[in-house]
Amino acid sequence: MTSAHSEEALKALMLLSLDGDEAAYRRLLTASRALLVGYYSRRMAAAAKADMEDLVQETLLALHSRRSTYDRERPFTAWFFSIARYKLIDHHRGRGGRRLSETELGEEIESDFSEEALTARMDVERLLDGLPPRQQELIRQVKLEGQSVADAASRTGQSESAVKVGIHRALKTLGERLRGAS
Repeated sequence: MTSAHSEEALKALMLLSLDGDEAAYRRLLTASRALLVGYYSRRMAAAAKADMEDLVQETLLALHSRRSTYDRERPFTAWFFSIARYKLIDHHRGRGGRRLSETELGEEIESDFSEEALTARMDVERLLDGLPPRQQELIRQVKLEGQSVADAASRTGQSESAVKVGIHRALKTLGERLRGAS
């Protein structure tokens, strides 16, 4: 995923466009169009690719007409790709429901960029934000990136036992937070 298509960049463009920045809105539409072409090209049969440009345009029109419904506190890409998914489902329904299975939610939206993965990453980042920076880094290195405790200890200048204790405390704090949220 390019930086121009990151959640942060797209959301910033959306927020600016909602505040009346026309240049940001044009950039948002250009970036959204590129994402839609990739999204639909992976989900449509070769025979239906002729319809892809129409589907892209319909989705961009829906983005325009529904942008006032966007919740500024939520991820932009999850909202945007739900519109795209519904447009694709409508497209398949209009053709008798053929190939509806191509719209499964877990498919990749862009290489290494799926709604579920994006939402999960954002949830994890939100959870980690409440931890001290040192614990955040340990969780990222060992639990998210898969580094060994020894590697994390070497990189952070801590002993292995300090890394283990830091991770244990961070996970305990996260667990308490999650139990309190449910």
